[in-house]
Amino acid sequence: MTQAEWAEATARRLLAKSLPRRWVHTQGVAATARTLTPILGRDGDLLTAAAWLHDIGYAPGVASTGFHPLDGARHLRDSEGATGTLCRLVAYHSCAINEAAERGLARELLAEFQPARRDLADALTYCDMTTSPDGQRMPVGRRLAEIRARYGPDHLVSRAITRSAPELTSAVARVTSRQACSAEAHVMAAAGRTRILATAS
Repeated sequence: MTQAEWAEATARRLLAKSLPRRWVHTQGVAATARTLTPILGRDGDLLTAAAWLHDIGYAPGVASTGFHPLDGARHLRDSEGATGTLCRLVAYHSCAINEAAERGLARELLAEFQPARRDLADALTYCDMTTSPDGQRMPVGRRLAEIRARYGPDHLVSRAITRSAPELTSAVARVTSRQACSAEAHVMAAAGRTRILATAS
């Protein structure tokens, strides 16, 4: 069983029945993660696992502080035996440090988990911030607006998202740029192979 397969089963157990809309969102985030395998290589399985698990901190029996990135990461570390890298990705997903600050939990988060590697954090942000609550793809700007509208302008989540918006948007742009470069490289490689075959014939 791959790490992603284990993560899917774990997320299904925790979310599918208790939080069906959250589960639909999670499935969409994981589907987007799979599309990034060409730019991540061997880390593709890790990213997909993190995508499956990023919101398990909302699940009944997992949620304790009300801050789902920290609750999810603690559960993975203490109850599921997940790797440190996977826990860090969940703990810091989508600029979670800013919401932690709003909740007075930044010190706890930093004490328990180190930030994740930036390229992987960017990739998970891309997956989360381009997927609607109903699992559909959407531009990052609309996703940010949707979160603010859902929580209301004075909610701490909205304040955190507003503070995080420049970095979230930049992370999506960085991943989009990597995808474009990868696609261009594949086209150039295919053209090169065609020329070699034409010359040989």
